[in-house]
Amino acid sequence: MKNTSIPNRTERADNEPRKLSIIPHFLAHADGSVLISCGNTKVICTATIDENVPAFLKNQGHGWVTAEYGMLPASANGRMRREAAAGKQSGRTQEIQRLIGRSLRAVVDMEKLGSRQILIDCDVIQADGGTRTASISGAFVALSLAVNKLLARDVISENPIREAVAAISVGTLNGKLLLDLDYPEDSACDADINVVMTASQQLVEIQGTAEGATFSIQQLNDLISLAQKGIEQILAAQQQALAAN
Repeated sequence: MKNTSIPNRTERADNEPRKLSIIPHFLAHADGSVLISCGNTKVICTATIDENVPAFLKNQGHGWVTAEYGMLPASANGRMRREAAAGKQSGRTQEIQRLIGRSLRAVVDMEKLGSRQILIDCDVIQADGGTRTASISGAFVALSLAVNKLLARDVISENPIREAVAAISVGTLNGKLLLDLDYPEDSACDADINVVMTASQQLVEIQGTAEGATFSIQQLNDLISLAQKGIEQILAAQQQALAAN
Protein backbone atom coordinates (compact mmCIF):
# COMPACT_ATOMS: atom_id res chain seq x y z
CA MET A 1 0.00 0.00 0.00
CA LYS A 2 1.26 3.47 -0.88
CA ASN A 3 2.51 5.62 2.00
CA THR A 4 0.01 8.45 2.43
CA SER A 5 2.15 10.61 4.70
CA ILE A 6 3.81 13.52 2.94
CA PRO A 7 7.48 14.04 3.85
CA ASN A 8 8.70 17.58 4.42
CA ARG A 9 12.09 18.20 2.84
CA THR A 10 13.67 20.72 5.20
CA GLU A 11 17.36 19.80 5.19
CA ARG A 12 17.94 20.39 1.47
CA ALA A 13 16.34 22.13 -1.46
CA ASP A 14 14.08 20.25 -3.85
CA ASN A 15 16.82 20.30 -6.51
CA GLU A 16 19.61 19.38 -4.10
CA PRO A 17 20.98 15.80 -3.93
CA ARG A 18 21.76 14.01 -0.71
CA LYS A 19 25.25 14.19 0.75
CA LEU A 20 27.50 11.97 -1.37
CA SER A 21 30.65 10.14 -0.35
CA ILE A 22 32.71 7.66 -2.38
CA ILE A 23 35.55 5.92 -0.55
CA PRO A 24 37.83 3.92 -2.91
CA HIS A 25 39.79 0.80 -1.88
CA PHE A 26 37.30 0.08 0.87
CA LEU A 27 38.10 -3.64 0.89
CA ALA A 28 41.61 -5.10 0.85
CA HIS A 29 41.16 -8.14 -1.38
CA ALA A 30 38.94 -6.93 -4.23
CA ASP A 31 40.45 -5.81 -7.54
CA GLY A 32 38.34 -2.67 -7.14
CA SER A 33 36.12 -1.58 -4.28
CA VAL A 34 34.28 1.44 -2.93
CA LEU A 35 31.88 2.39 -0.19
CA ILE A 36 29.34 4.78 -1.66
CA SER A 37 27.04 6.74 0.63
CA CYS A 38 24.07 8.72 -0.68
CA GLY A 39 22.55 10.23 2.42
CA ASN A 40 21.75 7.28 4.66
CA THR A 41 21.97 4.76 1.82
CA LYS A 42 25.29 2.90 1.89
CA VAL A 43 26.47 0.31 -0.61
CA ILE A 44 29.74 -1.63 -0.86
CA CYS A 45 30.62 -2.12 -4.53
CA THR A 46 33.40 -4.51 -5.54
CA ALA A 47 34.92 -5.60 -8.84
CA THR A 48 36.63 -8.95 -9.40
CA ILE A 49 38.68 -9.79 -12.49
CA ASP A 50 38.02 -13.28 -13.86
CA GLU A 51 40.24 -14.57 -16.65
CA ASN A 52 37.35 -16.57 -18.04
CA VAL A 53 34.25 -15.57 -19.94
CA PRO A 54 30.72 -17.00 -19.92
CA ALA A 55 30.15 -19.98 -22.19
CA PHE A 56 28.28 -17.91 -24.78
CA LEU A 57 31.42 -15.77 -25.29
CA LYS A 58 33.98 -18.59 -25.64
CA ASN A 59 36.50 -18.06 -28.44
CA GLN A 60 35.00 -14.72 -29.48
CA GLY A 61 37.91 -12.54 -28.36
CA HIS A 62 36.02 -10.12 -26.17
CA GLY A 63 34.95 -9.88 -22.58
CA TRP A 64 31.98 -9.26 -20.37
CA VAL A 65 30.86 -7.19 -17.40
CA THR A 66 28.10 -8.49 -15.15
CA ALA A 67 26.71 -7.64 -11.73
CA GLU A 68 25.11 -9.12 -8.65
CA TYR A 69 23.11 -7.16 -6.07
CA GLY A 70 21.91 -7.92 -2.59
CA MET A 71 20.69 -6.34 0.63
CA LEU A 72 22.07 -7.35 4.02
CA PRO A 73 19.49 -8.64 6.51
CA ALA A 74 19.75 -5.54 8.73
CA SER A 75 20.01 -3.01 5.90
CA ALA A 76 16.38 -1.91 6.28
CA ASN A 77 13.82 -1.74 9.07
CA GLY A 78 13.35 -5.23 10.45
CA ARG A 79 15.51 -8.17 9.51
CA MET A 80 15.30 -9.24 5.88
CA ARG A 81 15.71 -12.94 5.21
CA ARG A 82 18.78 -13.77 3.17
CA GLU A 83 17.75 -14.77 -0.33
CA ALA A 84 20.25 -17.62 -0.22
CA ALA A 85 18.28 -19.05 2.70
CA ALA A 86 15.10 -18.82 0.64
CA GLY A 87 16.80 -20.70 -2.18
CA LYS A 88 16.11 -18.12 -4.89
CA GLN A 89 16.51 -14.46 -5.74
CA SER A 90 13.52 -12.16 -5.73
CA GLY A 91 12.34 -10.61 -8.96
CA ARG A 92 13.41 -7.20 -7.63
CA THR A 93 16.97 -8.40 -7.03
CA GLN A 94 17.25 -9.91 -10.49
CA GLU A 95 15.88 -6.76 -12.10
CA ILE A 96 18.29 -4.48 -10.25
CA GLN A 97 21.42 -6.51 -10.92
CA ARG A 98 20.54 -6.70 -14.61
CA LEU A 99 20.13 -2.92 -14.62
CA ILE A 100 23.58 -2.48 -13.03
CA GLY A 101 25.16 -4.81 -15.59
CA ARG A 102 23.48 -3.06 -18.54
CA SER A 103 24.53 0.35 -17.26
CA LEU A 104 28.19 -0.64 -17.00
CA ARG A 105 28.32 -2.52 -20.28
CA ALA A 106 27.00 0.60 -22.01
CA VAL A 107 30.33 2.34 -21.40
CA VAL A 108 32.77 -0.55 -21.89
CA ASP A 109 34.41 -1.69 -25.13
CA MET A 110 34.30 -5.46 -24.70
CA GLU A 111 36.89 -6.13 -27.38
CA LYS A 112 39.46 -3.96 -25.59
CA LEU A 113 38.67 -5.79 -22.35
CA GLY A 114 39.82 -9.02 -23.96
CA SER A 115 38.74 -12.56 -23.16
CA ARG A 116 37.94 -11.96 -19.51
CA GLN A 117 35.08 -10.73 -17.42
CA ILE A 118 34.75 -8.33 -14.53
CA LEU A 119 32.26 -9.36 -11.89
CA ILE A 120 30.58 -6.56 -9.95
CA ASP A 121 29.02 -7.12 -6.53
CA CYS A 122 26.82 -4.47 -4.94
CA ASP A 123 25.92 -5.17 -1.32
CA VAL A 124 23.55 -2.76 0.39
CA ILE A 125 24.55 -2.39 4.03
CA GLN A 126 22.04 0.39 4.78
CA ALA A 127 18.99 1.37 2.73
CA ASP A 128 17.18 4.70 2.66
CA GLY A 129 16.02 4.86 -0.94
CA GLY A 130 18.00 4.87 -4.17
CA THR A 131 19.95 1.65 -3.62
CA ARG A 132 19.96 0.78 -7.32
CA THR A 133 21.15 4.21 -8.42
CA ALA A 134 23.84 4.32 -5.72
CA SER A 135 24.94 0.84 -6.80
CA ILE A 136 25.40 1.93 -10.41
CA SER A 137 27.36 5.05 -9.47
CA GLY A 138 29.59 3.16 -7.02
CA ALA A 139 30.01 0.16 -9.30
CA PHE A 140 31.47 2.35 -12.03
CA VAL A 141 34.28 3.46 -9.72
CA ALA A 142 34.95 -0.12 -8.60
CA LEU A 143 35.03 -1.20 -12.25
CA SER A 144 37.44 1.61 -13.12
CA LEU A 145 39.78 0.61 -10.30
CA ALA A 146 39.85 -2.98 -11.56
CA VAL A 147 40.53 -1.82 -15.12
CA ASN A 148 43.35 0.39 -13.84
CA LYS A 149 44.90 -2.70 -12.30
CA LEU A 150 44.75 -4.50 -15.66
CA LEU A 151 46.40 -1.51 -17.35
CA ALA A 152 49.12 -1.24 -14.68
CA ARG A 153 49.97 -4.93 -15.15
CA ASP A 154 50.06 -4.53 -18.96
CA VAL A 155 47.38 -7.18 -19.24
CA ILE A 156 45.51 -4.86 -21.59
CA SER A 157 47.03 -2.07 -23.67
CA GLU A 158 44.02 0.26 -23.99
CA ASN A 159 41.43 1.40 -21.50
CA PRO A 160 38.15 -0.31 -22.45
CA ILE A 161 36.06 2.24 -20.54
CA ARG A 162 34.78 4.82 -23.00
CA GLU A 163 33.27 7.22 -20.46
CA ALA A 164 31.76 7.38 -17.00
CA VAL A 165 28.19 6.47 -16.09
CA ALA A 166 26.09 7.36 -13.06
CA ALA A 167 22.48 7.26 -11.91
CA ILE A 168 20.07 9.14 -9.68
CA SER A 169 16.37 9.20 -8.85
CA VAL A 170 13.87 12.01 -9.39
CA GLY A 171 10.20 12.30 -8.65
CA THR A 172 7.12 14.46 -8.31
CA LEU A 173 5.28 15.18 -5.08
CA ASN A 174 2.30 17.53 -4.92
CA GLY A 175 3.46 19.21 -8.12
CA LYS A 176 7.06 19.64 -6.95
CA LEU A 177 10.04 18.12 -8.73
CA LEU A 178 12.40 16.40 -6.30
CA LEU A 179 15.97 15.22 -6.84
CA ASP A 180 17.54 12.14 -5.23
CA LEU A 181 14.63 10.63 -3.31
CA ASP A 182 15.13 9.14 0.13
CA TYR A 183 12.85 6.34 1.30
CA PRO A 184 10.03 8.48 2.79
CA GLU A 185 9.92 10.57 -0.40
CA ASP A 186 10.08 7.47 -2.60
CA SER A 187 7.20 5.92 -0.67
CA ALA A 188 4.99 9.01 -0.89
CA CYS A 189 5.82 10.48 -4.29
CA ASP A 190 3.34 10.70 -7.16
CA ALA A 191 5.92 9.64 -9.74
CA ASP A 192 9.23 7.88 -9.24
CA ILE A 193 11.87 7.85 -11.98
CA ASN A 194 15.41 6.43 -12.06
CA VAL A 195 17.75 7.91 -14.67
CA VAL A 196 21.03 6.36 -15.84
CA MET A 197 23.21 8.67 -17.92
CA THR A 198 26.76 8.77 -19.27
CA ALA A 199 29.25 11.61 -18.95
CA SER A 200 28.42 12.69 -22.51
CA GLN A 201 24.77 13.03 -21.43
CA GLN A 202 23.64 9.93 -23.30
CA LEU A 203 20.76 8.14 -21.64
CA VAL A 204 21.29 4.48 -20.80
CA GLU A 205 17.99 3.79 -19.12
CA ILE A 206 14.92 5.54 -17.70
CA GLN A 207 12.69 3.66 -15.27
CA GLY A 208 9.57 5.57 -14.35
CA THR A 209 6.12 4.95 -12.97
CA ALA A 210 3.13 7.09 -12.01
CA GLU A 211 2.31 5.75 -8.57
CA GLY A 212 0.01 8.48 -7.25
CA ALA A 213 -0.66 10.71 -10.25
CA THR A 214 0.19 10.75 -13.93
CA PHE A 215 2.83 13.10 -15.29
CA SER A 216 3.14 14.95 -18.56
CA ILE A 217 5.81 14.75 -21.24
CA GLN A 218 6.95 18.23 -20.17
CA GLN A 219 7.27 17.07 -16.56
CA LEU A 220 9.26 14.06 -17.74
CA ASN A 221 11.62 16.31 -19.68
CA ASP A 222 12.00 18.57 -16.63
CA LEU A 223 12.70 15.57 -14.42
CA ILE A 224 15.37 14.27 -16.79
CA SER A 225 17.00 17.72 -16.84
CA LEU A 226 16.93 17.74 -13.03
CA ALA A 227 18.48 14.25 -12.96
CA GLN A 228 21.18 15.43 -15.36
CA LYS A 229 22.26 18.13 -12.89
CA GLY A 230 22.43 15.60 -10.08
CA ILE A 231 24.37 13.13 -12.21
CA GLU A 232 26.93 15.81 -13.08
CA GLN A 233 27.70 16.11 -9.38
CA ILE A 234 28.04 12.34 -9.05
CA LEU A 235 30.37 12.21 -12.05
CA ALA A 236 32.57 14.85 -10.40
CA ALA A 237 32.67 12.80 -7.18
CA GLN A 238 33.58 9.69 -9.18
CA GLN A 239 36.47 11.51 -10.85
CA GLN A 240 37.67 12.79 -7.48
CA ALA A 241 37.62 9.29 -6.01
CA LEU A 242 39.56 7.89 -8.96
CA ALA A 243 42.07 10.76 -8.90
CA ALA A 244 42.83 9.85 -5.28
CA ASN A 245 43.71 6.31 -6.39
